[in-house]
Amino acid sequence: MALKYALVHEWLTPKATGGSELVVQEILKSVEADVYALIDFESTNPDSYLFKRTIGTTFLQQFPFARNGVQKYLPLLPLAIEQLDLRGYDVILSSSHAVAKGVLTGANQLHVCYCHAPMRYAWDMTFDYLHSSAAGRGAQGLLTRYLLHRIRQWDVLSANRVDYFIANSNHTARRIWRCYRRPAAVIYPPVDTERFCFQPQKQDFYVTVSRLVSYKKISLIVKAFNRLGKPLVVIGDGPELKQIQQLARSNVQVLGWQSDAVVEQYMTQAKAFVYAAFEDFGIAPVEAQACGTPVIAYGLGGTLETVRDVKEYGELGTGVLFYEQTEGAIVDAVKTFERYQSALNLEAVRSHALSFSPTVFQDRYRSFIERCYGEFQQHPSSTNKRADEYSQSTDI
Repeated sequence: MALKYALVHEWLTPKATGGSELVVQEILKSVEADVYALIDFESTNPDSYLFKRTIGTTFLQQFPFARNGVQKYLPLLPLAIEQLDLRGYDVILSSSHAVAKGVLTGANQLHVCYCHAPMRYAWDMTFDYLHSSAAGRGAQGLLTRYLLHRIRQWDVLSANRVDYFIANSNHTARRIWRCYRRPAAVIYPPVDTERFCFQPQKQDFYVTVSRLVSYKKISLIVKAFNRLGKPLVVIGDGPELKQIQQLARSNVQVLGWQSDAVVEQYMTQAKAFVYAAFEDFGIAPVEAQACGTPVIAYGLGGTLETVRDVKEYGELGTGVLFYEQTEGAIVDAVKTFERYQSALNLEAVRSHALSFSPTVFQDRYRSFIERCYGEFQQHPSSTNKRADEYSQSTDI
């Protein structure tokens, strides 16, 4: 008899279209699964791949303004996710960056979690959140700190409900171990590399594409190019748009939001893509490489695994890494790139990006789930292995 699968994600809305949602889409191409989420506004969206699909939700679906995000109901998220009744399934697949991994399962059900990151605002971004929000100050700040403390406790507890973890990068796997003391296999997320055409003929400008929020460090990139006087195109929208427009000098074009076609055009034609964010994976640098466009990136987190520094890799290099999130470090990295630019093989840049294609993800994910289920059936009480044993047994 065929296995019954359930796939659990945090929220499904037209505004949530990032890397984790792409993972959900590709998982559904790998296995036939029923879908559950805290809230769902995609099954009624004619432009969504989930249009008219039956999706199980929680009581948060009926809450005011839920469509704009349930993060405002943070203290209720653990309770809500535990209300999903998944007793009728053999295998539970969760796609989690907050609470999806916390669903309740039985001893005879396999639970595999694809973890995009441990809950950022409860762990490594706690103090950024507290310092940048009014909720982090005064009497309200004390309550916020207490709530985050309780959420961390629940987060660790709920990690014990997972049989196997998958991380989207080695960096995320280390964070999972730090927060939960659980090992994780690494399967890189899918990047739609076929969306971008290879273009070996580049024009004389740099580009960055990003949401304009503080941690993306777009203002640092603009300041660096103000100093360099070299042409830069900035594409993206967000709360920092006006600030960045005011900061930019005549050599920097700030285009705001643009259609996919325009984004693809600029990424394809640029001499290099500039990226200063610290991300667990980071899809945009891989998309740029799919065009044959080299990347100048902050060398911490996921970019260490997706960008090959030309100084180390030579003709197999795909860009230049810098190791401080400062204006000066970006300036030096651009100058280094221009010294090494002729050594880059743009076909190798494109070829490297293809190793992150959706087909590669689907094959690895499906194989991993099958292997986990086989082990679970044979030894249902021994899935929580030590990290070294786990890594060897799940190396794919």
